[in-house]
Amino acid sequence: MSEIVVIGGGACGLKSASRARRRDEDADITVIERGEYPSLGRCGLPYYIEGFVHEITNLQETLSGEIRNEEYFWKVKRIKVLTKTTAEEIDRNRKTVKISRNGKEDEINYDYLVIATGAKPLRLNVKGSTAEGVFSLSSAEDALKITEMWMEDGIQNAVIVGGGLIGLETAEALERLDINVTVVELKNQLLWNSFDFEMAELVRKCVIREGIKVITSTAVKEIVTRDGAVKGVRIGEKELPADIVIVSIGVEPRLELAEKAGLELTERGIKVNEFLQTSDPNIFAGGDCVENVNLLTGKLVYTPLGSTANKHGRIIGDNITGGESRWKGVLCTSIFRVFNADAGRTGLTETQARSEGFDPVIAISPGPDRAHYYPGFQPIRLKMIADRKTRRVIGAQAFGLGVIDKRIDIIATAIQMSATVDDVANLDLAYAPPFSSAMDHVIHCANIIRNKLDGVKSITPLDFKTRIKDDILILDVRSEKEFQARKIDSKNVINIPIKELRESLDRIPKDKEVIVSCAIGTRAYEAVRILMNRGYENVRFLDGALATWLDEV
Repeated sequence: MSEIVVIGGGACGLKSASRARRRDEDADITVIERGEYPSLGRCGLPYYIEGFVHEITNLQETLSGEIRNEEYFWKVKRIKVLTKTTAEEIDRNRKTVKISRNGKEDEINYDYLVIATGAKPLRLNVKGSTAEGVFSLSSAEDALKITEMWMEDGIQNAVIVGGGLIGLETAEALERLDINVTVVELKNQLLWNSFDFEMAELVRKCVIREGIKVITSTAVKEIVTRDGAVKGVRIGEKELPADIVIVSIGVEPRLELAEKAGLELTERGIKVNEFLQTSDPNIFAGGDCVENVNLLTGKLVYTPLGSTANKHGRIIGDNITGGESRWKGVLCTSIFRVFNADAGRTGLTETQARSEGFDPVIAISPGPDRAHYYPGFQPIRLKMIADRKTRRVIGAQAFGLGVIDKRIDIIATAIQMSATVDDVANLDLAYAPPFSSAMDHVIHCANIIRNKLDGVKSITPLDFKTRIKDDILILDVRSEKEFQARKIDSKNVINIPIKELRESLDRIPKDKEVIVSCAIGTRAYEAVRILMNRGYENVRFLDGALATWLDEV
C-alpha cells in the first residue's frame, strides 16, 4: 500500500489527492493544510465581501451543496485532511514530514510527497504596513475580518495598493458596499503585466465611471496609523484617507520547505520537469509554488492561477499512481469582471511580443458582440496580435459589456495549435444573430491583420496620441450627424462622409499624411482602400477607430 502525503489543501493539493484516490483505492493519502478551510475557492473572496456569496463556506461547496471539509474528504474520498496543521520539515532520507498540530509535533511517512504550498502575498516595505486594517485578501480569515470591520465599525474610505486583477475585483467589492475607494498603482497603467496600454485604458475609464479613483505612476510612501490602526496612505506629500488598506501587489511562491529540504529551485519556484517531478523523484510539486513554461517563448513564467493549479493536480495524481501524464505549459490566459464589463487576455501582449523578439502586427475590432439588429447586443473591443514573419497568432486582449470569454478561448486554442491568421480567418465558428455577427470579431481581427500584411497601413491609438498635433490630416468619414455628436478634438480634423469621398478627393492633399477614422473601423478601411486605389501613398486608418479612442463602452 502506497503512502501519499500532500502538503497544501488548496486547488493543486486536493486535486492531486483526489485524482490519486480515483486511480488507487488502497493508497494511504494524507493532506496537510495549515489553514481552517480546505478546498476553498479563494478566487471567490471578493464576491463574499461584496455579498454575492453569503457564507465563507459557500466557497467550499460542491455542486450538490456539500461542504468539502475534513469529514467530507474522509467519508467520500477516504482522504485524511489535517487542518490547522503545519508541515515543519521534510526529511528526504527517511521519507518523513514533521508536522505540528495543536502544539504537538508528529511525523508522517511517505512513499510519494506532493508539495502544493501555494503562494503568499507580497508585502509593502513601508512604515505602517503591519498595522491593524492592512489586508491582502489572500485568505478566508482576511475576508471575514474585512466584513466584520464593515459591519461593526463602518468603513468609509479604502485604498487598494496595486491595480492588477485582484486589486480591481476587490475595489469593486468595496465600492458595492458604499465605501469610497482609491486605487494606487506604481506603473503608468492598470493591469500592466497583462494588458497593453490602450486596452488597460478602457478598464481604467470604466472603473472611474463607477466612482473609483485611480492614481497611476505613484508609489505608496507610508501607511499612516493612529493607535496602531490605519488612518491614511501617504503618496508623496499627499495623504489619502483610509480606514482600510488592501495590498494587492502580487504574490510569491512559498518555498521555505522545499529550500530547506534541498530541492532545486528556479528563480520563482520549485524546479519541476514535465511530469511535475522535482529534483527528488519521489517528490512532486505544482500550483502556485512552481513556474510554468510559456508555450510561445519557451521561457519560465510565474502564473499563479487556480485553473493551472487544478491541471497540475490531475497530472500529479496520475504520476504518483503509476501514470505518465505530462504538463506542457501555459499561455497566461485569464479573465475577470469589473462592474458590468469583462476583461480577458491570452498569449503575449504587443509589448511583450516585441520584447521577446517577435515583430507584432495588431488588430483592434470594436463593435457589438452579436448582430447589431438583435435586441440586447453589447459593445466589446477585441485586440489580436500576430507575428509578421510567421503569420502566427500570438496574443489577444478583450474588454467590454458583451461576451468576450468565447473570443479569448477561441484565440487561446488557436495559439496553442500554432494557428496563423489565415487559419483563424477561416475557422468555422457558430453563427446566428443572437450569438455573433456573420463575421465574428475573431475572424474580423484575423482579416484586419491579413490586410495589414498585404500592405494596408494603420496607426495605433498610442502613436496617434503623439502625432495628433503634427502636420497631418485626420479624415473622419462618418456622417455629419455622427461627426457633430462626438469627434476628435484637433484642428487637423475634417469630415467627409464615406458616401461623398470619391467626389471630394480635391479636399485631400496627396502630400500630407492622412489618418482615417470612423466609428468602429469598417468605413475607415473602405476609405483607405479608396484613397490607395486613387494614388494616395501615405494613408492609414486608426486602429480600434473612435470606439477605442473616445471609449464609448
